[in-house]
Amino acid sequence: MSDQNVISAEMRDRAGKGAARAIRRAGRVPAVIYGDKKDPIIVSLEPRELRKQLNTGSFFATVYSVAIAGGDNVRVLPRDVQFHPVRDETLHVDFLRVSKSTRTKVMVPCSFINEDDSPGLTRGGMLNVVRHEVEVICGVDDIPGEFALDLAGLDIGDSIHASVLKLPEGVELTISDRDFTIATIAAPVLKTEEEEEAEAAAAEAAAEGEEGEAGAGAEAEEGAEEKSSEE
Repeated sequence: MSDQNVISAEMRDRAGKGAARAIRRAGRVPAVIYGDKKDPIIVSLEPRELRKQLNTGSFFATVYSVAIAGGDNVRVLPRDVQFHPVRDETLHVDFLRVSKSTRTKVMVPCSFINEDDSPGLTRGGMLNVVRHEVEVICGVDDIPGEFALDLAGLDIGDSIHASVLKLPEGVELTISDRDFTIATIAAPVLKTEEEEEAEAAAAEAAAEGEEGEAGAGAEAEEGAEEKSSEE
């Protein structure tokens, strides 16, 4: 396991809402590790380190080693993150304890490549992403980092379906009864006559405003020159 998949943690003395609030006031994020038929472990995390992992885009599809200060390292899979409804603040994290034999459902992010080689996109079409993630079931050591979907050759009206996914051995889709759509190349949205007229009027008004500002600036400079010559 690489260093970037290790999250440092500290043990917490108490559980409960009051204790969790105290942890947040101290500048850390409360978390819990559960599962594998063992007692839960309550810990706290460093928020900047946690935020870095959340920003990878594959947080829920990554197996981490939680390094508990003064204790053991625990292999986990993130299961839930709670955020403050207003502030950009992480309130709580749930981790599932895993082992080599653990099979679990996980959402794997989708990425799209070769956009410049898509005739539909180069002609003004829009990439309409139906599913940003695809759910699979697999062993924790077989979780794909992402599904890279090739857009080369796709024209307006074409679609990408689940059947194009290259599933590693031991990885299965949780939806197996239909070839569901992941993305489509949609036709460009045509502007109405009213929208085009409004844009033209806005552009004309902006141009007139710039000319007015330029004229006012020139007059100010002329006035300054006249005053300077009189002195």
